[in-house]
Amino acid sequence: MAEMIVKMMPIDANEKKAYIYYRDGLSAQNDGDYSEALENYEESLKLEENAVDRGETLKNMAIIYMSNGDEDRALQTYLKALEENPKQPSCLKNMGLIYEKRGRLAKQAGNQDECDIWFDRAAEVWSKAVRLYPGGYLDIENWLKTTGRSNIDVIF
Repeated sequence: MAEMIVKMMPIDANEKKAYIYYRDGLSAQNDGDYSEALENYEESLKLEENAVDRGETLKNMAIIYMSNGDEDRALQTYLKALEENPKQPSCLKNMGLIYEKRGRLAKQAGNQDECDIWFDRAAEVWSKAVRLYPGGYLDIENWLKTTGRSNIDVIF
């Protein structure tokens, strides 16, 4: 049914194909079939011209990389997603999660200087996320405030 609706939509044939690949990728991702999801997302990106849609596809790919433990690739892909569409607070939020985790690990290892570097990076991207989505990330706003890394006014 959904495919029939897409076929009837008054948009370019490549855009339709890109959407179908994206939709199939999202379905596979929701089913936990990350390999198939990534394949569909890659095909979608080959056809998709809309920057917002490309950003959403890249964000979903980054989520898969992140959940598979490939944090470096996730970070690279989040950055690509933000190049396509800078107004994606969830990309910034997830990047901050990686940075904050690295900061905690550095702290546990007794490396305070490295910890501060990672926490500062987390604060930088999380501050941007909070600006884009005020009130949407209360836990992050609280972390920024309690760590003294908030450079913005947050409303509680």
